[in-house]
Amino acid sequence: VQLQASGGGLVLSGGSLRLSCAASVQTFSGYSVAWFRQAPGKEREFVSAISWSGGSTYYADSVRGRFTMSSDNAKNTMYLQMNNLKAEDTAVYLCAAGSARPLLNSADYYSRSSVYDYWGQGTQVTVSS
Repeated sequence: VQLQASGGGLVLSGGSLRLSCAASVQTFSGYSVAWFRQAPGKEREFVSAISWSGGSTYYADSVRGRFTMSSDNAKNTMYLQMNNLKAEDTAVYLCAAGSARPLLNSADYYSRSSVYDYWGQGTQVTVSS
């Protein structure tokens, strides 16, 4: 599975961006999908995920209420709509997909980078204050 992220850029504080991540599979169905981000000098940080069944969506506390993640299986593409962006949202955003199908879903499980087998190259988001 190859993932291609796009949509990053430079935006003013309070602005919006929509990230996309296209996959080289026929369908995202059955894969868990996620967005992570990494700022310079910091560890990779979980942003949002959709469970493999598509039934649950999880968000980091720092983005809940501002970011919305979605997935379009027909287009094999996942999205991250980011509103009310803040300077602290500045980072490289990476999309990821995982093939495991756990019996129990939890925010803790989907927030772990080790869950995901496939990673995109990342797209830079810079929020200027």
